[in-house]
Amino acid sequence: MAGHFIHTEMLQAGVTYAAYLAAWEKKLNDVVPETLSEAERTSWEYRKLNFQRSQRVQKTYKMPEALHSAVAAIDQPQLWMVITEDWCGDSAQTLPVIAAIASINELIELKIIYRDAHPEIMDAYLTEGKRAIPVLVTFDESGRELFRWGPRPESAAALVRDSQAQGLTKTEFYPKLHLWYGRDRGKTVSEEFLELLQQSASELPIASPTLEITA
Repeated sequence: MAGHFIHTEMLQAGVTYAAYLAAWEKKLNDVVPETLSEAERTSWEYRKLNFQRSQRVQKTYKMPEALHSAVAAIDQPQLWMVITEDWCGDSAQTLPVIAAIASINELIELKIIYRDAHPEIMDAYLTEGKRAIPVLVTFDESGRELFRWGPRPESAAALVRDSQAQGLTKTEFYPKLHLWYGRDRGKTVSEEFLELLQQSASELPIASPTLEITA
């Protein structure tokens, strides 16, 4: 939204992808499952499954040459801010791909912002009025937004919309969603990022919202 500012001190709450993974793994390992309530045990097991998904994607993702070249061609510093949480199944499937893409170019700084700890940031980047995650927002060195992506690839979003239209619950359609991710292997995310990068390289950055960067 026009005129919105995210202050530098808020952005500094972001962590690197490596730190995000380390904190995620520590949370899983520090738990004694037998001491959890049924609801807590279910949540812990889902986080553990998401971590396994994330590790699998990280190991198996193959970046298309065209995308690799487009990222390598970036010649000015960029900040890639991803708002997410480790309990998010979509994030487990897509954040490793985003991290792999960002790692190609040292001019790209990837920061992970925890949604639940920073609702003021999340609320600046709602999807159809909802706090949907993950959402990636990219900025140039002046703090102007270049492009954003999320919360899931369009094909996956279409699958979810169709499932909801059929009256299916999350428990019923989530296995279908993760099967789609497993078969896609990051291909659609790669295609969407390539298109976004090509557009941002050929157009002026959009003016809203703006990230405040102070000395």
